[in-house]
Amino acid sequence: MRIKIKRQSGFTLVEIMIVVAIIGILAATLIQNVRKNITTAQKNACIATLQKIEGAIQLWSLEEKKGPDDAVQITDISGGADKQIQGLINTDVKCPGGGTYSVTTVGEAPKCSVSGHELSKGSR
Repeated sequence: MRIKIKRQSGFTLVEIMIVVAIIGILAATLIQNVRKNITTAQKNACIATLQKIEGAIQLWSLEEKKGPDDAVQITDISGGADKQIQGLINTDVKCPGGGTYSVTTVGEAPKCSVSGHELSKGSR
């Protein structure tokens, strides 16, 4: 006489809960890393734009024979119809992190309103 044993295949509730918990932990870690990478990319793009603004200021100061203490504005380095320097930067240039750029004098580095978005002393 043979006894037939029925085997049910599938996962228990505990096994499914463990898998869902592991997936949740992995998703949370992934989201944190993506946010960190986005913030780093925005900072790097902002610094690159600050360097471009700095170069435009230096070029403008050479063309206009301005010294390090002379005032400069974004509109000065954006060019215009009556200037030889045509459109070094856009007048509506904005930080990818949501900040705004400000310039004061030729000798001063351009600044961003977002904390941490600044030119390092070695890049000037």
